[in-house]
Amino acid sequence: MSLSPSQRINLMKEITRRLSRESWSLIDLTLKQFSLPWTSDWNGENSAYVLAMIEKASDQTLIELSEHLGYSPELTPASHLEPAFWRKGMFRLFISHLADHKVWASKLQAALLEYGISGFVAHSDIEPTTEWQDQIEIALSTCDALIALLHPKFHESKWTDQEIGFAMGRAVPVCSVRLGETPYGFIGRFQAFNGINLEPPDLALELFESFRKNKQTNRKMSEILISLFEQSGSFLEAKARIGYLEGLEAWEPSYSKRILSALESNSQIAYSFHVPSRVEKLAKKWSAT
Repeated sequence: MSLSPSQRINLMKEITRRLSRESWSLIDLTLKQFSLPWTSDWNGENSAYVLAMIEKASDQTLIELSEHLGYSPELTPASHLEPAFWRKGMFRLFISHLADHKVWASKLQAALLEYGISGFVAHSDIEPTTEWQDQIEIALSTCDALIALLHPKFHESKWTDQEIGFAMGRAVPVCSVRLGETPYGFIGRFQAFNGINLEPPDLALELFESFRKNKQTNRKMSEILISLFEQSGSFLEAKARIGYLEGLEAWEPSYSKRILSALESNSQIAYSFHVPSRVEKLAKKWSAT
């Protein structure tokens, strides 16, 4: 049967929880028997390893593996389980932060929306009645990238390093922001932004530019920005969003047709000063390419 995204997440979470308790030799043996990838060259935690190895498994393999581990999933329709904290149709960014700086993180979250980026801030996005750890794991399992806000004592937290390790295990882009603490360990190898003199809106713009150009994320960002442009609700939005499209480095052939169609169907685009000519020029540029 076909699993919904939420069902896959729940199964992978349960498989990871159960299989990672075993010895390394038994973990690899199990992966081999289910024709899943494995490696002897792994320096991280058991849980991150298991998750990385099963992430691309077929739906049927996940079901059979979970049953082998003693878990019988109830595979009923799970649309109501879709995480509500992600904005539909947006890039998903997990914002790893200290509780003392949740206000700063929330301001960054709000600023990112302008660029089609939905940020997850644990201390504001999780309902008090929801099981805390499960929701964080779902966010980490479904995010497109992670940003670590390195305020002083970030490394002392019991949670932040685990969040980074989880994201790295999934091989999604991980970057950090220097806000009083220097990148350390594995995250020291990845892109770091100097946030000391940056306000959240300034950082939001830098993150947007980074994801728009990153080879792992530029195609998804392109699709999101095309959709945002089509949905422009004001002249100002249309003008700002055509500017974002002009800076794209990944372009599908269908995009030219879509922006020309939006020019005809959306009056906020059609009557925004200079936007129609920029749309036509952009479509012509990529059609020639």
